[in-house]
Amino acid sequence: MNIKEALEYIHSVNWTFCKPGLERTRELCAYLGNPQNSLKFIHVAGTNGKGSFCSMLSSVLISQGYKVGLYTSPYIKCFNERMQINGEMISDGELCEITEKIKPIADKMKDKPTEFELVTAIALEYFSRNKCDYVVLECGLGGRLDSTNVISTSVLSVITGISLDHTSILGNTIGEIAREKAGIIKNGVPCLWCGNSDEAYSVIKSVSEEKCAPLYSVDRSGVDVKLSTLDGTFFDFEELKDIKIKLLGEYQVINAVNVLTAIKILKELGISIDNESIYDGLENATWLARFEKLSSDPLVIFDGGHNPEGVDLCVKSVKNYFGKEKLIVLTGVLADKDYSYIGKRLGEIACETHCITPINPRALSAQDYKQEFLNQGIPSFSYDSIEAGVINALKRAKESGKAVLCTGSLYLYSYIYGEIEKS
Repeated sequence: MNIKEALEYIHSVNWTFCKPGLERTRELCAYLGNPQNSLKFIHVAGTNGKGSFCSMLSSVLISQGYKVGLYTSPYIKCFNERMQINGEMISDGELCEITEKIKPIADKMKDKPTEFELVTAIALEYFSRNKCDYVVLECGLGGRLDSTNVISTSVLSVITGISLDHTSILGNTIGEIAREKAGIIKNGVPCLWCGNSDEAYSVIKSVSEEKCAPLYSVDRSGVDVKLSTLDGTFFDFEELKDIKIKLLGEYQVINAVNVLTAIKILKELGISIDNESIYDGLENATWLARFEKLSSDPLVIFDGGHNPEGVDLCVKSVKNYFGKEKLIVLTGVLADKDYSYIGKRLGEIACETHCITPINPRALSAQDYKQEFLNQGIPSFSYDSIEAGVINALKRAKESGKAVLCTGSLYLYSYIYGEIEKS
Protein backbone atom coordinates (compact mmCIF):
# COMPACT_ATOMS: atom_id res chain seq x y z
CA MET A 1 0.00 0.00 0.00
CA ASN A 2 1.44 3.39 -1.00
CA ILE A 3 0.43 6.75 0.46
CA LYS A 4 -2.08 7.47 -2.30
CA GLU A 5 -3.78 4.13 -1.70
CA ALA A 6 -3.71 4.62 2.08
CA LEU A 7 -5.34 8.05 1.93
CA GLU A 8 -7.88 6.91 -0.66
CA TYR A 9 -8.88 4.09 1.65
CA ILE A 10 -9.11 6.34 4.74
CA HIS A 11 -11.21 8.93 2.93
CA SER A 12 -13.42 6.31 1.27
CA VAL A 13 -14.67 4.84 4.53
CA ASN A 14 -18.44 5.19 4.71
CA TRP A 15 -19.67 7.48 7.48
CA THR A 16 -23.20 8.27 6.34
CA PHE A 17 -25.98 7.38 8.78
CA CYS A 18 -23.58 5.82 11.28
CA LYS A 19 -25.01 5.70 14.79
CA PRO A 20 -22.86 7.73 17.23
CA GLY A 21 -21.03 5.58 19.74
CA LEU A 22 -17.70 4.19 20.89
CA GLU A 23 -18.33 0.54 20.03
CA ARG A 24 -16.66 0.63 16.60
CA THR A 25 -13.51 2.34 17.87
CA ARG A 26 -13.33 -0.06 20.83
CA GLU A 27 -13.64 -3.01 18.47
CA LEU A 28 -10.89 -1.67 16.22
CA CYS A 29 -8.60 -1.00 19.18
CA ALA A 30 -9.30 -4.45 20.66
CA TYR A 31 -8.13 -6.11 17.43
CA LEU A 32 -4.97 -3.98 17.65
CA GLY A 33 -4.32 -5.07 21.25
CA ASN A 34 -5.73 -1.89 22.81
CA PRO A 35 -2.74 0.36 22.11
CA GLN A 36 -4.39 3.22 24.02
CA ASN A 37 -3.95 1.40 27.33
CA SER A 38 -0.15 1.78 27.19
CA LEU A 39 -0.33 5.58 26.96
CA LYS A 40 -0.93 8.58 29.23
CA PHE A 41 -3.22 11.27 27.83
CA ILE A 42 -4.09 14.90 28.31
CA HIS A 43 -7.58 14.81 26.78
CA VAL A 44 -8.88 18.11 25.40
CA ALA A 45 -12.46 19.00 24.45
CA GLY A 46 -14.20 22.34 23.85
CA THR A 47 -15.82 24.46 21.16
CA ASN A 48 -12.88 26.75 20.40
CA GLY A 49 -9.22 26.95 21.41
CA LYS A 50 -8.54 23.20 21.48
CA GLY A 51 -5.93 23.17 18.75
CA SER A 52 -3.93 26.13 20.05
CA PHE A 53 -4.06 24.73 23.59
CA CYS A 54 -2.84 21.33 22.39
CA SER A 55 -0.05 22.87 20.33
CA MET A 56 1.25 25.01 23.20
CA LEU A 57 1.03 22.30 25.84
CA SER A 58 2.73 19.70 23.65
CA SER A 59 5.48 22.21 22.82
CA VAL A 60 6.16 22.79 26.54
CA LEU A 61 6.26 19.05 27.26
CA ILE A 62 8.63 18.53 24.32
CA SER A 63 10.89 21.29 25.63
CA GLN A 64 11.00 19.46 28.95
CA GLY A 65 12.38 16.41 27.15
CA TYR A 66 9.32 14.18 27.01
CA LYS A 67 8.35 12.16 23.95
CA VAL A 68 4.99 13.71 23.11
CA GLY A 69 2.26 12.58 20.74
CA LEU A 70 -0.17 15.15 19.36
CA TYR A 71 -3.50 14.28 17.76
CA THR A 72 -5.56 17.08 16.19
CA SER A 73 -8.22 17.66 13.55
CA PRO A 74 -8.92 18.72 10.92
CA TYR A 75 -5.67 18.88 9.02
CA ILE A 76 -4.82 22.19 7.39
CA LYS A 77 -2.20 21.44 4.72
CA CYS A 78 -1.39 17.74 4.88
CA PHE A 79 -3.25 14.75 6.31
CA ASN A 80 -0.12 13.55 8.16
CA GLU A 81 -0.11 16.64 10.40
CA ARG A 82 -3.08 15.17 12.32
CA MET A 83 -0.72 12.87 14.24
CA GLN A 84 2.72 14.03 15.31
CA ILE A 85 5.47 13.01 17.70
CA ASN A 86 7.72 15.77 19.02
CA GLY A 87 6.58 18.10 16.27
CA GLU A 88 7.25 15.65 13.43
CA MET A 89 4.33 14.40 11.35
CA ILE A 90 3.81 10.69 10.89
CA SER A 91 5.83 9.51 7.89
CA ASP A 92 4.10 8.27 4.76
CA GLY A 93 5.73 4.89 5.32
CA GLU A 94 4.43 4.41 8.85
CA LEU A 95 0.99 5.74 7.94
CA CYS A 96 0.80 3.23 5.09
CA GLU A 97 2.03 0.39 7.29
CA ILE A 98 -0.53 1.01 10.05
CA THR A 99 -3.36 1.60 7.58
CA GLU A 100 -2.52 -1.66 5.81
CA LYS A 101 -2.64 -3.43 9.19
CA ILE A 102 -6.01 -1.91 10.12
CA LYS A 103 -7.74 -2.24 6.74
CA PRO A 104 -8.61 -5.96 6.91
CA ILE A 105 -9.80 -5.49 10.50
CA ALA A 106 -12.08 -2.59 9.58
CA ASP A 107 -13.32 -4.30 6.42
CA LYS A 108 -14.53 -7.38 8.26
CA MET A 109 -16.37 -5.46 10.98
CA LYS A 110 -20.13 -5.85 10.75
CA ASP A 111 -20.64 -2.24 11.83
CA LYS A 112 -18.09 -0.36 9.72
CA PRO A 113 -16.04 2.43 11.38
CA THR A 114 -16.30 6.05 10.33
CA GLU A 115 -13.32 7.87 8.85
CA PHE A 116 -12.61 9.66 12.13
CA GLU A 117 -12.82 6.40 14.09
CA LEU A 118 -10.40 4.78 11.67
CA VAL A 119 -7.96 7.69 11.90
CA THR A 120 -8.18 7.72 15.69
CA ALA A 121 -7.28 4.01 15.83
CA ILE A 122 -4.34 4.62 13.47
CA ALA A 123 -3.11 7.45 15.70
CA LEU A 124 -3.38 5.41 18.91
CA GLU A 125 -1.43 2.55 17.31
CA TYR A 126 1.19 5.04 16.08
CA PHE A 127 1.69 6.63 19.50
CA SER A 128 1.80 3.26 21.26
CA ARG A 129 4.34 1.60 18.97
CA ASN A 130 6.56 4.69 19.35
CA LYS A 131 6.25 4.59 23.16
CA CYS A 132 5.21 8.20 23.74
CA ASP A 133 5.51 9.47 27.31
CA TYR A 134 2.39 11.60 26.93
CA VAL A 135 -0.22 12.14 24.22
CA VAL A 136 -2.08 15.43 23.92
CA LEU A 137 -5.36 14.22 22.45
CA GLU A 138 -7.87 16.61 20.89
CA CYS A 139 -11.50 15.55 20.64
CA GLY A 140 -12.99 15.70 17.18
CA LEU A 141 -16.62 16.47 18.02
CA GLY A 142 -18.25 16.66 21.41
CA GLY A 143 -16.61 14.34 23.89
CA ARG A 144 -18.88 11.69 25.38
CA LEU A 145 -19.30 9.79 22.11
CA ASP A 146 -16.19 11.09 20.35
CA SER A 147 -13.98 8.22 19.27
CA THR A 148 -11.04 9.62 21.26
CA ASN A 149 -13.07 8.84 24.38
CA VAL A 150 -12.14 5.15 24.21
CA ILE A 151 -9.14 6.04 26.39
CA SER A 152 -9.13 5.24 30.09
CA THR A 153 -5.63 6.38 31.08
CA SER A 154 -5.87 10.17 30.95
CA VAL A 155 -3.96 12.16 33.57
CA LEU A 156 -5.90 15.38 32.92
CA SER A 157 -9.15 16.27 31.17
CA VAL A 158 -9.43 19.79 29.73
CA ILE A 159 -12.54 21.61 28.48
CA THR A 160 -11.45 24.85 26.84
CA GLY A 161 -14.88 26.47 26.62
CA ILE A 162 -18.43 25.95 25.43
CA SER A 163 -20.45 27.83 22.85
CA LEU A 164 -23.19 26.96 20.39
CA ASP A 165 -21.80 24.90 17.51
CA HIS A 166 -22.78 21.58 15.91
CA THR A 167 -26.15 22.02 17.59
CA SER A 168 -27.82 19.39 15.40
CA ILE A 169 -25.50 16.79 16.93
CA LEU A 170 -24.52 18.05 20.38
CA GLY A 171 -27.65 19.86 21.55
CA ASN A 172 -29.43 23.18 21.27
CA THR A 173 -28.34 24.74 24.57
CA ILE A 174 -25.01 25.47 26.27
CA GLY A 175 -25.97 23.02 29.01
CA GLU A 176 -26.66 20.19 26.58
CA ILE A 177 -23.40 20.77 24.74
CA ALA A 178 -21.50 21.02 28.03
CA ARG A 179 -22.81 17.62 29.09
CA GLU A 180 -21.50 16.09 25.85
CA LYS A 181 -18.08 17.72 26.32
CA ALA A 182 -18.02 16.69 30.00
CA GLY A 183 -18.23 13.09 28.83
CA ILE A 184 -14.41 13.03 28.69
CA ILE A 185 -14.14 13.45 32.48
CA LYS A 186 -12.82 10.24 34.03
CA ASN A 187 -13.29 8.84 37.53
CA GLY A 188 -10.81 10.48 39.88
CA VAL A 189 -8.93 12.27 37.08
CA PRO A 190 -8.55 16.07 37.46
CA CYS A 191 -10.50 18.27 35.06
CA LEU A 192 -9.62 21.81 34.02
CA TRP A 193 -12.44 24.15 32.96
CA CYS A 194 -11.20 27.11 30.90
CA GLY A 195 -14.50 28.70 29.85
CA ASN A 196 -16.69 31.54 31.05
CA SER A 197 -20.24 30.17 30.89
CA ASP A 198 -21.94 29.71 34.27
CA GLU A 199 -24.43 27.33 32.67
CA ALA A 200 -21.66 25.15 31.26
CA TYR A 201 -19.68 25.28 34.51
CA SER A 202 -22.69 24.08 36.48
CA VAL A 203 -22.99 21.00 34.27
CA ILE A 204 -19.26 20.27 34.31
CA LYS A 205 -19.14 20.68 38.10
CA SER A 206 -22.02 18.22 38.48
CA VAL A 207 -20.32 15.61 36.26
CA SER A 208 -16.99 16.11 38.07
CA GLU A 209 -18.66 15.53 41.43
CA GLU A 210 -20.38 12.38 40.12
CA LYS A 211 -16.99 11.02 39.05
CA CYS A 212 -15.02 12.27 42.07
CA ALA A 213 -12.82 14.22 39.66
CA PRO A 214 -11.11 17.31 41.14
CA LEU A 215 -12.29 20.35 39.18
CA TYR A 216 -10.06 23.34 38.50
CA SER A 217 -10.89 26.66 36.82
CA VAL A 218 -8.63 29.24 35.20
CA ASP A 219 -8.04 32.50 37.09
CA ARG A 220 -6.91 35.15 34.60
CA SER A 221 -6.71 38.01 37.11
CA GLY A 222 -2.93 37.64 37.19
CA VAL A 223 -2.49 38.34 33.47
CA ASP A 224 -0.73 41.52 32.35
CA VAL A 225 -0.23 41.95 28.58
CA LYS A 226 2.82 44.19 28.16
CA LEU A 227 3.23 44.29 24.37
CA SER A 228 1.14 42.89 21.54
CA THR A 229 2.13 43.32 17.89
CA LEU A 230 1.95 41.27 14.72
CA ASP A 231 5.40 39.94 15.66
CA GLY A 232 4.19 38.37 18.91
CA THR A 233 2.97 39.07 22.42
CA PHE A 234 4.75 39.56 25.76
CA PHE A 235 2.82 39.09 28.96
CA ASP A 236 3.18 38.33 32.66
CA PHE A 237 1.19 35.69 34.49
CA GLU A 238 1.53 35.49 38.24
CA GLU A 239 5.20 34.81 39.07
CA LEU A 240 6.18 34.22 35.42
CA LYS A 241 7.36 37.46 33.76
CA ASP A 242 7.93 38.39 30.11
CA ILE A 243 6.43 35.27 28.60
CA LYS A 244 6.53 35.45 24.80
CA ILE A 245 4.17 33.75 22.38
CA LYS A 246 4.49 34.03 18.62
CA LEU A 247 0.93 32.86 18.02
CA LEU A 248 -1.12 35.90 17.05
CA GLY A 249 -4.62 36.86 18.10
CA GLU A 250 -5.70 38.34 21.39
CA TYR A 251 -7.27 35.02 22.30
CA GLN A 252 -3.88 33.28 22.22
CA VAL A 253 -2.94 34.90 25.53
CA ILE A 254 -6.09 33.32 26.96
CA ASN A 255 -5.08 29.96 25.49
CA ALA A 256 -1.56 30.35 26.90
CA VAL A 257 -2.90 31.08 30.38
CA ASN A 258 -5.12 27.99 30.07
CA VAL A 259 -1.98 25.99 29.30
CA LEU A 260 -0.09 27.53 32.23
CA THR A 261 -2.93 26.52 34.53
CA ALA A 262 -2.86 22.99 33.12
CA ILE A 263 0.88 22.87 33.75
CA LYS A 264 0.35 23.77 37.41
CA ILE A 265 -2.04 20.82 37.73
CA LEU A 266 0.38 18.47 35.97
CA LYS A 267 3.15 19.57 38.33
CA GLU A 268 0.87 18.85 41.30
CA LEU A 269 0.51 15.35 39.87
CA GLY A 270 4.30 14.94 40.02
CA ILE A 271 5.08 15.62 36.35
CA SER A 272 8.33 17.55 36.09
CA ILE A 273 8.09 20.80 34.08
CA ASP A 274 10.56 23.61 34.74
CA ASN A 275 10.21 27.32 33.94
CA GLU A 276 12.78 27.23 31.15
CA SER A 277 10.71 24.62 29.32
CA ILE A 278 7.58 26.73 29.83
CA TYR A 279 9.20 29.82 28.30
CA ASP A 280 10.79 27.91 25.41
CA GLY A 281 7.73 25.80 24.72
CA LEU A 282 5.28 28.68 24.59
CA GLU A 283 7.55 30.82 22.42
CA ASN A 284 8.23 28.01 19.95
CA ALA A 285 4.64 26.81 19.65
CA THR A 286 3.12 27.09 16.17
CA TRP A 287 -0.42 26.60 14.98
CA LEU A 288 -1.69 27.07 11.44
CA ALA A 289 -4.73 29.10 10.45
CA ARG A 290 -5.35 30.93 13.73
CA PHE A 291 -4.62 34.59 13.06
CA GLU A 292 -1.61 33.42 11.07
CA LYS A 293 0.35 35.91 9.00
CA LEU A 294 0.61 34.38 5.53
CA SER A 295 2.26 37.34 3.81
CA SER A 296 3.82 40.67 4.73
CA ASP A 297 3.58 42.42 1.35
CA PRO A 298 0.69 42.76 1.13
CA LEU A 299 -0.18 41.88 4.71
CA VAL A 300 -2.42 38.79 4.65
CA ILE A 301 -3.79 37.14 7.79
CA PHE A 302 -5.73 33.89 7.94
CA ASP A 303 -8.04 33.14 10.84
CA GLY A 304 -10.17 30.01 10.90
CA GLY A 305 -13.01 31.47 12.98
CA HIS A 306 -16.11 29.67 11.71
CA ASN A 307 -18.66 29.88 14.54
CA PRO A 308 -20.01 32.84 16.56
CA GLU A 309 -17.44 32.61 19.36
CA GLY A 310 -14.59 32.11 16.90
CA VAL A 311 -15.54 35.09 14.76
CA ASP A 312 -16.06 37.24 17.87
CA LEU A 313 -12.48 36.51 18.91
CA CYS A 314 -11.21 37.16 15.39
CA VAL A 315 -12.95 40.54 15.16
CA LYS A 316 -11.67 41.49 18.61
CA SER A 317 -8.12 40.67 17.53
CA VAL A 318 -8.44 42.72 14.35
CA LYS A 319 -9.58 45.72 16.38
CA ASN A 320 -6.73 45.17 18.83
CA TYR A 321 -4.06 45.15 16.12
CA PHE A 322 -5.55 47.57 13.60
CA GLY A 323 -7.69 49.93 15.67
CA LYS A 324 -10.35 51.59 13.53
CA GLU A 325 -8.67 50.69 10.24
CA LYS A 326 -10.90 48.56 8.01
CA LEU A 327 -9.55 45.50 6.18
CA ILE A 328 -10.25 43.74 2.91
CA VAL A 329 -12.03 40.54 3.90
CA LEU A 330 -11.74 37.37 1.82
CA THR A 331 -14.26 34.88 3.15
CA GLY A 332 -16.26 31.73 2.54
CA VAL A 333 -18.39 29.68 4.95
CA LEU A 334 -20.33 26.46 5.25
CA ALA A 335 -24.09 26.78 4.98
CA ASP A 336 -24.68 24.98 8.30
CA LYS A 337 -22.84 27.73 10.19
CA ASP A 338 -24.52 30.89 11.48
CA TYR A 339 -23.33 32.82 8.45
CA SER A 340 -25.68 35.75 9.03
CA TYR A 341 -24.07 36.40 12.41
CA ILE A 342 -20.58 35.80 11.02
CA GLY A 343 -21.26 38.21 8.15
CA LYS A 344 -22.59 40.87 10.52
CA ARG A 345 -19.50 40.71 12.75
CA LEU A 346 -17.10 40.74 9.79
CA GLY A 347 -18.97 43.76 8.49
CA GLU A 348 -17.64 45.72 11.47
CA ILE A 349 -14.05 45.42 10.24
CA ALA A 350 -14.47 45.22 6.44
CA CYS A 351 -14.03 48.00 3.93
CA GLU A 352 -15.02 45.47 1.26
CA THR A 353 -15.51 41.73 1.05
CA HIS A 354 -14.55 39.11 -1.53
CA CYS A 355 -16.70 35.99 -1.20
CA ILE A 356 -15.65 32.53 -2.30
CA THR A 357 -17.17 29.07 -2.02
CA PRO A 358 -15.25 26.50 0.07
CA ILE A 359 -14.60 23.16 -1.61
CA ASN A 360 -17.07 21.26 0.51
CA PRO A 361 -20.54 19.83 -0.16
CA ARG A 362 -21.88 21.83 2.80
CA ALA A 363 -20.56 25.14 1.47
CA LEU A 364 -22.64 28.31 1.20
CA SER A 365 -22.39 29.74 -2.31
CA ALA A 366 -20.29 32.86 -2.72
CA GLN A 367 -23.24 34.61 -4.38
CA ASP A 368 -25.53 33.99 -1.41
CA TYR A 369 -22.86 35.02 1.09
CA LYS A 370 -22.17 38.24 -0.81
CA GLN A 371 -25.75 39.34 -0.19
CA GLU A 372 -25.14 39.31 3.58
CA PHE A 373 -22.58 42.10 3.12
CA LEU A 374 -24.48 44.03 0.49
CA ASN A 375 -27.38 44.17 2.96
CA GLN A 376 -25.02 46.00 5.33
CA GLY A 377 -24.00 48.48 2.63
CA ILE A 378 -20.53 46.99 2.30
CA PRO A 379 -19.07 46.60 -1.21
CA SER A 380 -18.92 42.89 -1.90
CA PHE A 381 -17.83 40.65 -4.76
CA SER A 382 -18.35 36.95 -5.42
CA TYR A 383 -16.26 34.58 -7.53
CA ASP A 384 -16.69 31.28 -9.28
CA SER A 385 -13.32 30.04 -8.03
CA ILE A 386 -11.15 30.46 -4.96
CA GLU A 387 -8.24 31.38 -7.23
CA ALA A 388 -10.13 34.34 -8.71
CA GLY A 389 -11.15 35.55 -5.25
CA VAL A 390 -7.60 35.42 -3.91
CA ILE A 391 -6.13 37.13 -6.97
CA ASN A 392 -8.62 39.99 -6.82
CA ALA A 393 -8.36 40.44 -3.04
CA LEU A 394 -4.56 40.64 -3.29
CA LYS A 395 -4.82 43.06 -6.20
CA ARG A 396 -7.10 45.35 -4.21
CA ALA A 397 -4.73 45.14 -1.21
CA LYS A 398 -1.74 46.23 -3.31
CA GLU A 399 -3.74 49.07 -4.83
CA SER A 400 -5.12 50.36 -1.52
CA GLY A 401 -2.38 49.49 0.94
CA LYS A 402 -4.95 47.64 3.05
CA ALA A 403 -4.40 44.36 4.85
CA VAL A 404 -6.36 41.25 3.87
CA LEU A 405 -8.16 39.08 6.41
CA CYS A 406 -9.01 35.58 5.16
CA THR A 407 -11.57 33.85 7.33
CA GLY A 408 -14.72 31.76 7.52
CA SER A 409 -13.71 28.13 6.99
CA LEU A 410 -10.59 26.07 7.61
CA TYR A 411 -11.30 24.28 4.32
CA LEU A 412 -10.11 27.42 2.51
CA TYR A 413 -6.63 27.48 4.00
CA SER A 414 -4.67 25.21 1.69
CA TYR A 415 -6.19 26.82 -1.42
CA ILE A 416 -5.53 30.38 -0.25
CA TYR A 417 -2.03 29.50 0.97
CA GLY A 418 -1.24 27.93 -2.39
CA GLU A 419 -2.41 30.97 -4.33
CA ILE A 420 -0.38 33.33 -2.15
CA GLU A 421 2.70 31.14 -2.65
CA LYS A 422 2.28 31.49 -6.42
CA SER A 423 1.73 35.28 -6.36
